[in-house]
Amino acid sequence: MVAFAAIPTPVLTSAAVAYGHYLSFMLCFGALLLERFLIRADPDRRTAITMVVVDVVYGIAALTLLLSGIARVLHFGQGTDFYTANPLFWWKVGTYLAVGALSLYPTITYILWAIPLRKGELPKVSESLAGRLRLVLTVELAGFAVIPLMATLMARGVGLPAA
Repeated sequence: MVAFAAIPTPVLTSAAVAYGHYLSFMLCFGALLLERFLIRADPDRRTAITMVVVDVVYGIAALTLLLSGIARVLHFGQGTDFYTANPLFWWKVGTYLAVGALSLYPTITYILWAIPLRKGELPKVSESLAGRLRLVLTVELAGFAVIPLMATLMARGVGLPAA
């Protein structure tokens, strides 16, 4: 704790926001990976409940990722101009939003699963539905895998207009 006391508060706050951003990204990716691994036709009760819970974790982590990202752009990063002038930043934001839009399909599906689960029944999941969910989750994972690449390129000035 003595070492933390020597770190200036603004540095510690900035580091905490960055850490929250990275951690929420990892939680999003991990949740999507677990959903992708677990999805199957006619899941048992435990798997169906796990899918619903994991999607809630994904949603909370995605919201935290968004809010911490906005905080980094506005207050704790390299300055708003650094980000907004870079087309890679907008591609990164667009990829995040596209993944978020894609995630609505599995999320709505899992919400609909909660209805039979509350009645003690299992959700009806056809092989066709499981296949569609698998595809959407795979595309989401691919999108999420590209986001850190764009971030690392941005951090090195790639995409910035020549000075």
